[in-house]
Amino acid sequence: MSKKQGQQTIVFTSPPLISSWASLVGPKEGQGPWGEDFDQVLDDYLYDEQTWEKAESKMLREAVKQAISKRYYQPSEIELLISGDLLNQIVSANYAARELSIPFLGMYGACSTMAESMLTAAMAVDGGFFSRVVAAVSSHHYTAERQFRTPIEQGVQKSATSQWTATAAGAVLLEAVPGGNPRITSATIGQVIDMGQSDAANMGSAMAPAAVKTIKAHFDDLNRSPDYYDLIVTGDLGKVGMALAQELFIKEGLLPQPNYSDCGVLLYNDRQDVNSGGSGCGSSAAMLCGPLLKKMSEGKINKLLLVATGALMSPTTSFQGETIPSIAHAVALENI
Repeated sequence: MSKKQGQQTIVFTSPPLISSWASLVGPKEGQGPWGEDFDQVLDDYLYDEQTWEKAESKMLREAVKQAISKRYYQPSEIELLISGDLLNQIVSANYAARELSIPFLGMYGACSTMAESMLTAAMAVDGGFFSRVVAAVSSHHYTAERQFRTPIEQGVQKSATSQWTATAAGAVLLEAVPGGNPRITSATIGQVIDMGQSDAANMGSAMAPAAVKTIKAHFDDLNRSPDYYDLIVTGDLGKVGMALAQELFIKEGLLPQPNYSDCGVLLYNDRQDVNSGGSGCGSSAAMLCGPLLKKMSEGKINKLLLVATGALMSPTTSFQGETIPSIAHAVALENI
């Protein structure tokens, strides 16, 4: 029996259990509205390391270790780690995997990597290939600034459409075990969309069409309406991208409000200087592995659609004047 339904969606016949999760965030994220919901809030951005890059890799490694330790497992008992980040050659994930000694698949989907890793992990578990798989991602404000924008020391003025890359790491452990909630019940794999946006300081607008297309495909493939879910969250469109997405929803005949929001908007409060909102792999990972899964475990949310969004550009292509292709992947989490 085919697990694929419609054009882009997979329905899991043995929905993997998210048996544990963990989140580590930076000081700014800890000062936001969800500080008490994260497993660990760092005192600074170096995390007792010599470089920001080493700090990010350590955050990712510790998120994985904390997630598996909640189930009293050792790293050697985890069959597969699926992980990625924003940096060249996904070095944060690679170096974390070096220390963990778990069979490893590296992922890159820009800021969509959390959903990409989770849906891949869910396929591995539902397909019977593995029984225990960890999906994890990270991002770091200062490593991303160094690679994608300008050195912090340069003091470049940010535009109102720009976003603050979240310093955060999140990990979820998926298991093939009976009983328990929440579970990953379905996932929709996104298509690369490019609407001609070339402003790297306005990635929310570039990603919004991809998010809307994936959400519409998810509903069409499963014959569902937006009110099926208690909450639909995109990954990091920010305020500008979220506003555009809401306009596009109307054009597509979708009205997901009031149960639609964006992790990049939710992660920070209005008093924090983050311009259009949060971004990065850690934006969706922090919200999912912090407050959202906590609310699911408490029964306050029973059906959640996470739609992580990614801008698939590089500094080189931006310098060459290329437009920004984007993608979004959707993962449905349910208490069943």
